[in-house]
Amino acid sequence: MDSGDAVPLSTSFPLPFRVLFLIGLGILGWATNLYGLHVLGIDAVSALELHSGRTFLPTSSPSSRVSSSLRASYMPVYRLFTGYATWCFAGWSLFRLATHSDTTLVDAFKYIPALSSFGVITTLICPLELCQKRERDLFLQLLFADVFTSFAKVLGDVWLSLCMLLPGGSLLSPPPLDGLSQWILPTLMSLPYIIRFRQCLIEYWSPTNTSKRPLLNALKYASSIVVLELAEVKGEIVTRESWHGEHPLFRLWLLAAVVNSLYSFWWDLTNDWGLNLLKSRSAESQSNPRPLVLPSLHSKTSPITGSSNAHIVTQPHTSSSHQVLGGAIYSQQSYPYGLRPVLLYPLPVYPLVMFFNLVLRMTWSIKLSSHLHSQSEGSALILWLEVAELLRRWMWVFIRVEWEVVKNAQHKSPIMSIRAAPEEVELMPSNRSDPMDDY
Repeated sequence: MDSGDAVPLSTSFPLPFRVLFLIGLGILGWATNLYGLHVLGIDAVSALELHSGRTFLPTSSPSSRVSSSLRASYMPVYRLFTGYATWCFAGWSLFRLATHSDTTLVDAFKYIPALSSFGVITTLICPLELCQKRERDLFLQLLFADVFTSFAKVLGDVWLSLCMLLPGGSLLSPPPLDGLSQWILPTLMSLPYIIRFRQCLIEYWSPTNTSKRPLLNALKYASSIVVLELAEVKGEIVTRESWHGEHPLFRLWLLAAVVNSLYSFWWDLTNDWGLNLLKSRSAESQSNPRPLVLPSLHSKTSPITGSSNAHIVTQPHTSSSHQVLGGAIYSQQSYPYGLRPVLLYPLPVYPLVMFFNLVLRMTWSIKLSSHLHSQSEGSALILWLEVAELLRRWMWVFIRVEWEVVKNAQHKSPIMSIRAAPEEVELMPSNRSDPMDDY
């Protein structure tokens, strides 16, 4: 190879290693989510009821005892990521040393990414108490609850990687998708949405359910499946006609992608984050909470401690706001437009996250075109779009956990007890088995 030639991505960073990289990025994202929420005094694991416990509304930095308890939730995840990253980086480094960026040697050493992937899969499903088993199980629980949809493309990449690593395959180009195999890729990419669609329908048909929200949530996942299937059918035409042609099927796919993106964006803001920007005034007034359980303003002890001492303070309607960590608690009449009365983060966070969420929602629907992923020319672009989706999900988790904590405060006030220490307020967990499953 000439020194001036650019090394193809399939040579320097083949698809199996890209899949491992994205999984590692997801683990790192979850670790930084836990750490960031810990800094804000929020116990994310308890808020999402990933284990039994109580959740609390923070007003100051956690006490040393609780800080140690919360640190125990994110430090093992960092250790899990460190071990995972070390293993994958060692495999990739060995591959790079063996191939020397020589395209002709890539397939000769494809057993290296195969062994690296096999080691990861074996560790993830290992039932033994090894390699941070509790954190592995917790991450998989979170993944299959709702974050799984952000890894839809990764599932497709896993299939392509398997085909590349098998005898007769090549790391330099994706396998041909013809016959029955052309439907395997979109089906695998649809699997997370099919699972969530089925879960929502089961919840909607449950005898105890009285809400239409599970049905509306099911429509969101159904619209994603439509985008995927239309993309596959459209891909057959794109191979014969121009991508920017005027074929009606292309327009139909584009319409489905826009509807899915905007519907998902509305769902994020209204249901997952509890923001009022896209709510009608009637719906907003109906969702106004009962008197909120608020902490006293000058607390010197942690609001996140396990003490039962608490004080009920009804939400004020005269003053504009009270400070809660970096955020504020506003009256019903004066909270910022499009948001909500209780904000635990600084105000500029919300419009920025909403903007990035909308942009990345739109690009994510386009990325779900399976025929694009069988083209090696767009590998780098597709990789960056996958990274962008994981970044969107990373931001989503912060606001999602915050809303779960705020909801617990708004709807569980009757369980408070008044003791001698009025500065601590406990937020009780909801009765749902898994809050992530509702969204």
